[in-house]
Amino acid sequence: MNLDLVNNELDNLGLDKIKDGDKFSKYKEMLLDWNEKINLTSITESEEVDIKHFADCIGVFKSNKINSNAKVIDIGTGAGFPGIPMKIYRDDVDMTLLDSLNKRVKFLDLVINELGLNNIKAIHGRAEEFSRQKAYRESYDICVSRAVANLSTLSEYCLPFVKIGGYFISMKGPDVEEEIKNANRAIETLGGKFVEVLPVDLDNGEINHTLIVIEKIKETNKKYPRAGGKPRSSPL
Repeated sequence: MNLDLVNNELDNLGLDKIKDGDKFSKYKEMLLDWNEKINLTSITESEEVDIKHFADCIGVFKSNKINSNAKVIDIGTGAGFPGIPMKIYRDDVDMTLLDSLNKRVKFLDLVINELGLNNIKAIHGRAEEFSRQKAYRESYDICVSRAVANLSTLSEYCLPFVKIGGYFISMKGPDVEEEIKNANRAIETLGGKFVEVLPVDLDNGEINHTLIVIEKIKETNKKYPRAGGKPRSSPL
C-alpha cells in the first residue's frame, strides 16, 4: 500500500493518519491474488485499490458516530468492504462481516487469520435471516453497507440489526437526494430517522461519494425484514 497516498486522502477527510500500512499491504496482496480465482473486485490497479477501497472505506469514520469499542456489522461485505479496512484502521471496533456467498466468506476468514485480527468474524448468510435471530437483532451500535441496492431496500436489510440510539450508515455515490426522498417512508416504518448526508471526496475531488446517516429511534416491527426477496422486489 502507498501509505503516503492513503494518508493524504485521510488528511483531506479530516481523519487521523495510518501509522503502519503493513496489514493493508498484506490485505491488498491477498485480495489481488484471490481475485484471479474468484470475483472479488473489478478494481485491480494498485493506486485505485488504495483510494477507492481503503481510503473510501475508512471515510466511514467521517460520520463521527463510531465510538470506541463500537459493535459494528457490515452487510453485504463482499471482499470485506468497508469492514476490514475499518477494523485495521480502528482495532477497537468489534466487527461482524455478513455475506451471502460462502466462497467470499472463506476468503475473509483467511484474511482475518493472516492479518491476526481479533474481535472480528465473517458469517455466511442472508441479512433477512440473521436479523431475525436474537443474537443479532437490534444488537449493533452501527450497521454499515456498501452494497449496491436502493436505500429503501438497504434500510430493510440493515435497520433491524441496529439498537435504539445506534446508526445505519449507507455508503453511496454523489446523487442521493431523490433516493433519500423515496426511502423516507421505509426509514420511518423501520424505526429510523434520517440524520444527514456527508460528502466523502477523494482523489483531489475526482471521486465524490456520500455517507447517508440514519439514526435508530424505535424498535423495528417484528414483521420486518420481509422474506422471499421482497425488500428488493417490492421496496417499502
